[in-house]
Amino acid sequence: MSLPSDPFILLSVINTKLRDQYTDLDKLCEDLDEDREHLVQALAGVGYVYSSEQNQFI
Repeated sequence: MSLPSDPFILLSVINTKLRDQYTDLDKLCEDLDEDREHLVQALAGVGYVYSSEQNQFI
């Protein structure tokens, strides 16, 4: 699956997948063959950080 390049759409897709399909960001990245650091940096660029306690970007 190709993830969206727009950071706000990416945020929505990633948080939905974390809520519905994955128990943590590492499992999502492994399954989708995505670079965790790239996702974290892309979403940090628009003010969001990953919360492992909530399993979402906030």
